Amino acid sequence: MADQSEKGFAILTKGILKQNPTFKMVLGICTTLAVTNRVNNSIAMGVGTTFVLIFSCLCISSLRNYIPKRVRMAVHTIIIATFVVFVDIFLKAFFPIISKQIGPYVALIITNCIIMGRTESYASVNKPFDSMLDGLGMGLGYSLSLIAIASIREPLGFSTYMGFNVLGDWWTPWTLMVMPPGAFLVLGLYIWVLRSIYKEKK
Repeated sequence: MADQSEKGFAILTKGILKQNPTFKMVLGICTTLAVTNRVNNSIAMGVGTTFVLIFSCLCISSLRNYIPKRVRMAVHTIIIATFVVFVDIFLKAFFPIISKQIGPYVALIITNCIIMGRTESYASVNKPFDSMLDGLGMGLGYSLSLIAIASIREPLGFSTYMGFNVLGDWWTPWTLMVMPPGAFLVLGLYIWVLRSIYKEKK
């Protein structure tokens, strides 16, 4: 029982730091550049992607022995797209402002390299519960990455944090931080710092 708990914990936590999809594997960059100008948008995208990851991995793992290999990718895409539609409808119904801001990028979750990669490399060859934990861990790692980037971009670009003015009128917003190049800059700094720390520990 203890071994199972340790295994589950290792699967869950590897996506947060050791195999962080954004900072370690540099995946999901399109949405990372697009939605991290505001923290609220980043949270919505992170939660939506995590939801899709968990249930896509669970379904694909449960059906892995019944999906013909020659149509495997097509079936995976249909399953992922189904859960993405759920996320899109939920945002439109309960968070229309956020949906309007990130709506075009919600559809990109279907082709997100993180989801396609985890369903193909992990969920299709592992048990449902382990696959669900893997999806949750990767989703948490991706969400934290988005929030970390947005936590720098939004204050510097808009003088706000989650819509609240935190820097005051004295601060002159940096237009660069609102644009994709600002996301590239912040993402590069995070990758450099985290990989330097990991190298020193190793």
